[in-house]
Amino acid sequence: MDDRSKHDHSGWEDVVLAARERARTRQALMVERFGLSGDVQYQWSMDDAHITWSREGKVFLTGRLTMIGSVSLAQQSWLWSWANESLPPAVVGDIEQVRQFGEENDYPVLPWPGFAYHPELVAEARMVAASVLDAEGLWAESTDDMQLHFLVHDLALAAG
Repeated sequence: MDDRSKHDHSGWEDVVLAARERARTRQALMVERFGLSGDVQYQWSMDDAHITWSREGKVFLTGRLTMIGSVSLAQQSWLWSWANESLPPAVVGDIEQVRQFGEENDYPVLPWPGFAYHPELVAEARMVAASVLDAEGLWAESTDDMQLHFLVHDLALAAG
């Protein structure tokens, strides 16, 4: 079901192209507007779907996370967060809307619980999810054998 030949749907390609441009623009704006480069630390939690950024021990920005999905490098597979029952509900957020969007429009990848890992296909899934859920940015966390992919929402400068 995850055969790459099923990804030539012209409507899907148009959605991906628009989502890619949107993600590129929003990501650059997020980094520039909030100074998310250089000596920046962050802390995040899947339990409460929260992320904070700090500099020199002072929090300057907070946001909400929605987990898009994860890549198992050992298994070479992607799993949508909506299909992962082990995740806290807070971090899954509204990701079900992405599955529904794929189902309603007969787009590949979005309604499938998982698929074989292809970096470009994962990038497409992430960017379309960001567009569907109107995210301010994308964020990822990696370990040796796992990649966790998130959307960033509701960014707010910390008081003080």
